[in-house]
Amino acid sequence: MKFATKAIHAGQHADPTTGAVMTPIYQTSTYKQASPGEHKGYEYSRGTNPTRKALEDCLAALENGKFGLAFSSGMAATDTVLRLLKPGDEVLTGDDLYGGSYRIFTKVYAQYGIKFVFVDTSDLEAVESAVTDKTKLIWVETPTNPTLKLADIEAIGKIAKKYAVLYVVDNTFASPYLQNPLDLGADMVMHSATKYLNGHSDVVMGALILNDEALYKQLWFFYNAVGGTPGPQDAFLALRGLKTLHVRMKAHCENARQIAEFLKTHPKIEKIYWPGFADHPGHDVAKKQMRDFGGMISVVLKDADLKETFRIASRFQVFTLAESLGGVESLINHPATMTHGSIPKEARERVGVVDNLLRISVGIEDVDDLIEDLNQVLGD
Repeated sequence: MKFATKAIHAGQHADPTTGAVMTPIYQTSTYKQASPGEHKGYEYSRGTNPTRKALEDCLAALENGKFGLAFSSGMAATDTVLRLLKPGDEVLTGDDLYGGSYRIFTKVYAQYGIKFVFVDTSDLEAVESAVTDKTKLIWVETPTNPTLKLADIEAIGKIAKKYAVLYVVDNTFASPYLQNPLDLGADMVMHSATKYLNGHSDVVMGALILNDEALYKQLWFFYNAVGGTPGPQDAFLALRGLKTLHVRMKAHCENARQIAEFLKTHPKIEKIYWPGFADHPGHDVAKKQMRDFGGMISVVLKDADLKETFRIASRFQVFTLAESLGGVESLINHPATMTHGSIPKEARERVGVVDNLLRISVGIEDVDDLIEDLNQVLGD
């Protein structure tokens, strides 16, 4: 079954009671049992819910995985993975990553004796040289947030296998439409499903997808015990969003391509990050492991201090200044004070997250309107 068909049908069946084509919202906390322990596969909705199960099965199918877990947020999914670790363990991760991931690594789990080592994951030598006998997890974003560096998923997978290290890829920026890390050697895929998977900026959700049954059972134990699970209404909305993922991603990619070309030669742009350009350092890796180059672009404004950057970011009429990404609407984000504000300034700037950098989530509006909006803000 190909991607578009899986997005619409995987995990979803006509309701056996009414024949309803769309998966119902099972708005229930508990389920009738014929006798203690004798039930129809559902006991209590913190653990399992039919609407959420349909979503999890669809997510697994889209990532070519066997098991899916949906969470109340991407951070809840991240937290569940980190619960596999013990004091003294080390995590190898990227030096350019989402501020919320950096925050949970350094402000929450570091205090329990877990060490986080930040390296440039686009540099394979740096990755391998940072592995020690205490490394238990490699956590990779690709493309990275927000400077869009590319990590070679397959090559890092070989490193992880060589040293018997659990390997997780945050696939939020690409979506399963553009790349499938499990096929390239990852043990697990993580998504902030809030973004492209749901695609309509009306749900906060996370997801994990994997193939290893024993690992799935470990994660499910934490999933149920801690309770970071989404409600059925959110699961229904995310399932609805998945049905158009393939057509949305085509539009995101095409619009981003045209906007990137427009911005590349604009006199007000000092630097542009978009992996579709041949001179992007990760272009060849992107071509190898992605089906297109995505809908995310970051730019550094020329000769703009923080005040001027704020002024520019606040003048858009079609783009919306807001956190998040991956919705049908185009968004402008100022990482240094918004999504990456929890990262110390020196650490941000070391990887290029400077005060005059803006991150653009290109939506699926008419691209002419988007370019006109950029024109009226940036001028000549």
